[in-house]
Amino acid sequence: MSLSVDRSLTWVIGAGGLLGQALAAVLRRHDRGTVVTTRILWTDVDESRAALRTFLRAFLDRAGATNAIWRIAWCAGAGVTGTSATTLSNEVATFAYFVGELTALAPPASGTLFLASSAGGIYAGSTTPPFTEMHQPHPLSPYGEAKLAAESVAGRFAHDTGNAVIVGRIANLYGPGQNLAKSQGLVSHLCRAHLTGQPLSIYVSLDTIRDYLFVEDCASMIDDAMTAGHHGADPLATKILASQQGTTVGALIGECRRVFKRTPRLVLGTSTNARFQVKDLRLRSAVWPELDRRALTTLPAGLAATAASLLRSAQLARF
Repeated sequence: MSLSVDRSLTWVIGAGGLLGQALAAVLRRHDRGTVVTTRILWTDVDESRAALRTFLRAFLDRAGATNAIWRIAWCAGAGVTGTSATTLSNEVATFAYFVGELTALAPPASGTLFLASSAGGIYAGSTTPPFTEMHQPHPLSPYGEAKLAAESVAGRFAHDTGNAVIVGRIANLYGPGQNLAKSQGLVSHLCRAHLTGQPLSIYVSLDTIRDYLFVEDCASMIDDAMTAGHHGADPLATKILASQQGTTVGALIGECRRVFKRTPRLVLGTSTNARFQVKDLRLRSAVWPELDRRALTTLPAGLAATAASLLRSAQLARF
């Protein structure tokens, strides 16, 4: 891992995924000092923890030697709604292990930790949408429970060490770089269905409401949150990161029809995970409203960008 002297040092953990990849790119584009990414074999628990410990020591040593402000963005996690409780528990345990190492190695009140959480998982069983940070979390699935458990780990780190912690409860992310092997990402799967002409199974009713946030917009929000340093007496801050616009699945399909000039082939089906998919997950943020005052990528523009990225990937795969 190569680090250079700069005013700040940011480590994006999970930079191979949708959010981590976009966040690393945004930080570099905005010239946020040195940005570090690492390759970690997450499928082997012992190896991943050993790698995290080694990289963390090198990262903090360099921050101390160069007097740099350290920032760590935890964007890792392969779990989705429907992932087994055992797999999700292992992910939380790995995060808790990392935070334990960070607690032991990082000086008090010396840096910032960002944790990517899930608004959908956290608020799935909550009532009276739109949901804000003031709503009581009520997960319905092991996925949501795992996200809440990780948030608890991050909160303890903030209060035990005085280091700033930002928990981002993120809406339905979409955009270039999504892993289509996962059973999530309706926007990306709709774009792939358009490109391939293959039918796509939909397991929720068309009046199901979600908040779709383009991944680069989310990355910019995280960048601003980590850079601005909004913290007061409480080192822990929790913020919903969302477009704050509810869109039904039917309306999303209509946008696809307008952008792609044809109706995607859909099959309405059933799934055992449908019980975790509530009808209305509109979101509003009441925390740091100034971070939400920005022009967001429109859904048509985001659809076009996602489809173009999938097409480029398919063309490259042929060579």
